[in-house]
This record gives sequence, C-alpha cells and structure tokens, in this order.
Amino acid sequence: MSALKNVINEQMKSSMKAKDKERTGVLRMILAECKRVEVDERIELTDERVLAILDKMTKQRRDSAQQYQEHGRPELAERENYEIAVISEFLPEALSPQELESIVDKAVADSGAAGPGDMGKVMGLVKPQVQGRADMTEVSKLVRQKLA
Repeated sequence: MSALKNVINEQMKSSMKAKDKERTGVLRMILAECKRVEVDERIELTDERVLAILDKMTKQRRDSAQQYQEHGRPELAERENYEIAVISEFLPEALSPQELESIVDKAVADSGAAGPGDMGKVMGLVKPQVQGRADMTEVSKLVRQKLA
C-alpha cells in the first residue's frame, strides 16, 4: 500500500474520532477514488499514482467551483473549495513560476524539441517532475509557448 494512502487513511481515522463529518467525508471520497482505480486497473497504487489521482480530483473541483460561482451558487462553490483545501494537504508544495520554467527549459533541451510537433516529447519529460505540484493546463501552455 502506498505510504501516502496510509497517511490519508490515518487522517480519516483521526477526523472520525474528532467527529469532523465534513473532513471525514472528503477523506473517504479520496480513499474511495483510490480504491476504484485499484479495482478497475487491478493494481496496487504507488505514491505517484495517488498524487495523480489527487491532482485530478483537485482540477475537477476547481472547474466545478468556477461553474458554481458563474451560475450564482456560492454555497456549492464554497463546498468545492473546502474539498480542494483538504485534498491539497496531501499534495506536495506548488512550484514557483521560475522553478516550473527551468524544468520546462531543461526538458526542451534534453528532448531536442524543435517545434510544436515535439510537444509530446517535452510533456513526457515534464509531467513526472511536476505532477501534483503544478496545474498541467498551465504547464501545457508554457511548453507550447516555448516551442512556438
């Protein structure tokens, strides 16, 4: 079992003891999604894969919160933001724009990318380094900008 998944499980037990229903619900949701992936793919999750799941969950909630705000449902957007806050506790510290740019520059140089057609090569090198530490949409924009 992944060490990160164990930490989340322990946090869930603590929140249950503290009778924090909202936090417990979010932690259960995280563990349920991990379990779903394990069953669907018949694998044991690694920390990297758990980070990818958390990253995806965060992105989904950001999109939902934005849509709720746009459609005048601030109470639902607030709920999504709370879930993002809990999920983010288990993600590594975000990269600064300078750190992200240096990782992308190095990946462009290492892959020998010459133009936009080589974006896949560059993203293949960048993604494992920034997973859970940067919004992949922003990373993709930066790579596209560097290759243009």
